[in-house]
Amino acid sequence: MKLKNRVWMTGNLEWFAYIGEEQVFLGRREVPYPFTEGDAWISPEGNSFRIKNEEIVLVEKVDPPDFKW
Repeated sequence: MKLKNRVWMTGNLEWFAYIGEEQVFLGRREVPYPFTEGDAWISPEGNSFRIKNEEIVLVEKVDPPDFKW
């Protein structure tokens, strides 16, 4: 699937994208790859993302996930 956003992964396995003109941190392991329409995830900061119409959109800000090790 080809996305309208510019997306890249750093050497630290962190995903970033441009949403509009803003560079946004998408997450690490929680980012679904390969991307498909309808995928959704929550970043460690609590940003909720969804792929809609071949574009990553910021849906809302929620409480960050609580990871228990």
